[in-house]
Amino acid sequence: MAAGLKTVILLSFVLAVGFLLIILSCALWANWLPLLVALTFVVAPLPNAIFAHCGTDDFSTDGEGSGPVDLGRFITSMVVVSGFALPLILAHAQIIHPAACVMSIIGGGLVYGTILAYTATFSQESEDF
Repeated sequence: MAAGLKTVILLSFVLAVGFLLIILSCALWANWLPLLVALTFVVAPLPNAIFAHCGTDDFSTDGEGSGPVDLGRFITSMVVVSGFALPLILAHAQIIHPAACVMSIIGGGLVYGTILAYTATFSQESEDF
């Protein structure tokens, strides 16, 4: 149980650093548009979580993926790419400062990485044997 507690503490620290970088990228240059990156990366895992339960049953033998599961992965990948591309586009259009772009991308990567690490660490398959 202590290993789980250490993992939660580490993940919460990394998540806090990610949000701190995103908020600092907004506050230091008085432009709050990079805050959209935090929203993007928080929403990104939702299609995977919603469509993950639409997979095939346990008795199917084909190696094919399920259509809804693939759709969830596709939507998630679109949102993640948008989260990285949005600050780059805003910096290219000179709407935000380039340093704010870098801080926003690093912070967003930390937030999304923390969400992925949490779901990978604490997801347990239920077996009904």
